[in-house]
Amino acid sequence: MLVAAAVCPCPPLLVPEVAAGAAAELDAARAACMDALGVLAAARPDRLVVVGPAEESGLGPCPQGTRGSFRGFGVDVDVRLGRDEGAAAGSDRELPTSLVVAAWLLERTGWADAPIEGLGVAEPLAPERCIEVGREIAARAERMALLVMGDASACRTLKAPGYLDERAAPFDAEVARALGSADVRAIEALDPDLARELRAAGRSAWQVLAGAAEDAALAGSLLYEDAPYGVGYVVASWS
Repeated sequence: MLVAAAVCPCPPLLVPEVAAGAAAELDAARAACMDALGVLAAARPDRLVVVGPAEESGLGPCPQGTRGSFRGFGVDVDVRLGRDEGAAAGSDRELPTSLVVAAWLLERTGWADAPIEGLGVAEPLAPERCIEVGREIAARAERMALLVMGDASACRTLKAPGYLDERAAPFDAEVARALGSADVRAIEALDPDLARELRAAGRSAWQVLAGAAEDAALAGSLLYEDAPYGVGYVVASWS
């Protein structure tokens, strides 16, 4: 049963070493993520599953101890997902970027209570399959928590990665409303085609969360919503 969830954006720029001189621009988002993770810790879950978009097709499980790095972004910062689990830490699998950011956040909060596993979710994965995966995750433990990584649209301004699209602001506003109020049905109803056109990378991960929360009756709280660099970032907590 899902007892708590945190929703965070996943830009590598959340990491000050990556952002360098622009690090202060995401101070508020960074602080909100830490607050959301505090809600997870307070729920005392038996297990934490970290879900985020991945480049590979389908689903990519990442066992506890799987490593990742920000070296591809020009900084010598390495992370791992939870405690070192030996074989997992020594395997060839690496965390997708969204889960690298998640692992960095968890390390900064000193998360060490519940066992952790990661799941990379392909952005094109159909809503029905995402919801089914969420239901399966919720059934794995009596007290399950989710850390869900994902960005909203990348089309909010002329300088955004996807250029300006007038549909982006209304889409992001509905995403923020639904995530901030734990509106499961609204999240399940997000249009994957529109999300893809607006380059909203979080759609599949959010719908995994919706599936996990169907029977949980959780209340949501919106902690942050903005679009620095023309990309929608949302932080929310469910408990």
